Amino acid sequence: MNFEQIDQVLQKYNYRHSNIISIMQDVQGLENYIPEEAIRYISEKMELNLARIYDIATFYKTFSLIPRGRHTIKVCCGTACHLGGSDRNLDQIKRSLQIEEGETTADRQFSLETVNCLGTCALAPVVMVEEDYYDEVKPGRVEKILLNYRSKAEG
Repeated sequence: MNFEQIDQVLQKYNYRHSNIISIMQDVQGLENYIPEEAIRYISEKMELNLARIYDIATFYKTFSLIPRGRHTIKVCCGTACHLGGSDRNLDQIKRSLQIEEGETTADRQFSLETVNCLGTCALAPVVMVEEDYYDEVKPGRVEKILLNYRSKAEG
């Protein structure tokens, strides 16, 4: 963990307690998760209660205290997507990557999450990788989607 980079983030937000969520988002962007030593460092530098920072980190789903993959896959499991077959897509992704929901591949290329809704019900079932949305996904299309990100990882 590069503490100089964390110092830059803290300076960017003027060490203001009201900016703690933005600070944590930027720090997470450095490693794609927030390591324990980073939380302790922020607590010390901002003179904020350590438990308060952990409360925030564990309350918001956007934060992760464990290493995440380079590419985060979100499978929508809302009503429309569920009826459209999101469970089959989820099973296909699990088989292909050999991970379960909430896990990260050993090479830290992919993390798998489920979400209640991505707000694109008319396009169900939907899978999101990073910021890219894929609509009307069927299990046969899952491999093609993953291949695109595997290629990015190798390139």
